[in-house]
Amino acid sequence: MKVLARDYYLRDFAFDCGEVFPQLRIHARTLGEAGRDSDGRRSNAVLLLHGTTGSGAQFMQPTFAPELFGPGQPLDAREHFIILPDGIGHGKSSKPSDGLRLRFPKYGYHDMIRAQYRLLTECLGIDHLRLVMGTSMGGMHSWLWGMQQPGFMDCLLPLASLPAQIAGRNRMIRKMIMDCICSDPAWQNGDYAGQPPGLINAVHLLIMMTSCPLHWQKEAPTRPAADAFLAQRIRQLAAALDANDMLYAFAASEDYDPAPGLETIRAPLLAINSADDQVNPPELGIMEAAMQRLPNARYVLLPINDQTRGHGTHTLAALWKHHLAQLLQAPRRGSV
Repeated sequence: MKVLARDYYLRDFAFDCGEVFPQLRIHARTLGEAGRDSDGRRSNAVLLLHGTTGSGAQFMQPTFAPELFGPGQPLDAREHFIILPDGIGHGKSSKPSDGLRLRFPKYGYHDMIRAQYRLLTECLGIDHLRLVMGTSMGGMHSWLWGMQQPGFMDCLLPLASLPAQIAGRNRMIRKMIMDCICSDPAWQNGDYAGQPPGLINAVHLLIMMTSCPLHWQKEAPTRPAADAFLAQRIRQLAAALDANDMLYAFAASEDYDPAPGLETIRAPLLAINSADDQVNPPELGIMEAAMQRLPNARYVLLPINDQTRGHGTHTLAALWKHHLAQLLQAPRRGSV
């Protein structure tokens, strides 16, 4: 499976905070070739959007790429042009840890989507998408894409997300994560020499935020096993994260509130969550209420079983790819 990875540059990128970035770097991976329909319009492009602190690389892992991009799979890379961008502040795209630290512009989800749109239209020549799909933060971006560019895609698939302002426990944990970083004297207002200890406290909260009780009980059925499991996860996350990047990434969700504009979504939409998702617990009833406002939408709640992994179920494509295949059977927009 051939993957092309490169940097693209957006000139004079205007952030909602009022700052203008002379050259914003957006890193993206692509698979396949862009095709055109009989009218000359791009017809096979798919945009996949990652989660908070992640990158497009997460979609290349064995539980995702072969299940979706392989021969005969729903997004067969021989037939689709698959675009996996790193969002602003994430992966290899422009971010605070590049050197600007807190001088980096404060960005939100709307800035991230505007950068994705410019990447598609200005850099890749894409004027229409077969599908916009995202996981976690990328799922939230999918909802916003449907609202902000209602005619740009054939269909939408948000995974592990809710179409409502981040509030309640979700917001509280995010606020605690940010406070762990900012309240640490070693953070030095972002000018630390080494990662501040507050980053570990933030990691502790991130681990609890995305926990999966049933699976973790099976993985760590004894006290020593649980301690070892926790220590390993802390090491993995702490090694991969930067305090300023993490602070910005969680603060970015503060402008997310699709609820007032849900009726503007026109593309067929399939929302998929898992019943053991501790970030988006089904008992809130938010998704059911949203479905009442979206006649062209469907909601699938995956039941808890031995295969689900809580919030992380979004990257276990084998559990839900048949639903994606059904969504893609819908007529292309403009073809009927």
